[in-house]
Amino acid sequence: MTADTLPTDAAKPEDFSHVRDWIFDLDNTLYPRHTDLFSQIDQRMTTFVADLLSLPRDEARLVQKDLYRRHGTTLKGLMEERDIDPDAFLNFVHDIDYSWLEPNPDLGLAIKALPGRKFIFTNGDRGHAERAARQMGLSDHFEDIFDIVASDLVPKPAAATYDKFVGLHGIDPTKAVMFEDLSKNLTVPKALGMKTVLIVPRNFETTFGEYWEHEGRDASHIDYVSDDLTRFLQSIL
Repeated sequence: MTADTLPTDAAKPEDFSHVRDWIFDLDNTLYPRHTDLFSQIDQRMTTFVADLLSLPRDEARLVQKDLYRRHGTTLKGLMEERDIDPDAFLNFVHDIDYSWLEPNPDLGLAIKALPGRKFIFTNGDRGHAERAARQMGLSDHFEDIFDIVASDLVPKPAAATYDKFVGLHGIDPTKAVMFEDLSKNLTVPKALGMKTVLIVPRNFETTFGEYWEHEGRDASHIDYVSDDLTRFLQSIL
């Protein structure tokens, strides 16, 4: 799949007429990757690792990324290998400037108009999700936020985390859709029976994030790909 064939508005209303639960990842999904908000969190994770291990930043960053790739999140890696206090980590890395996010009234209207319940499902913590949603003007549109604490600190893409989310909220996966920026985090939702929508950087830019995070766009478990969440939701409506 190339940028020229990116099916940004490929969705048809009838494709989603059965959906009653709309599930959105937060970082680089509800807010677009080009805002680069997550870079603040990323840099603070590097700082946390550097301070914890008394390493120069360049070495700490390599350790951080290795933990992320092997464990799913830097937090899980640090918990398993260094037995850190997760609350201290989450509070530190989410102490960022949310003014980087612009209000998005069009996205808010689209989410509000979707029939059924809407959820935020994030590997971040609730406070981070609440602050980001508030800054974007989306706070009033979600049934709940399922965060890393609610998942017992087991991040996506672990199957147990999706099972807990689905069970907690009584979701019928065959009547649900999940929006994510990481292909690997949509494998389990697809297996459960959900529709899956991968949100990619506009123009397929890979400037932000690790190159391997962008793999899997053409995988069989991806139903739709879009570089504009607002426009995609509007096409459904």
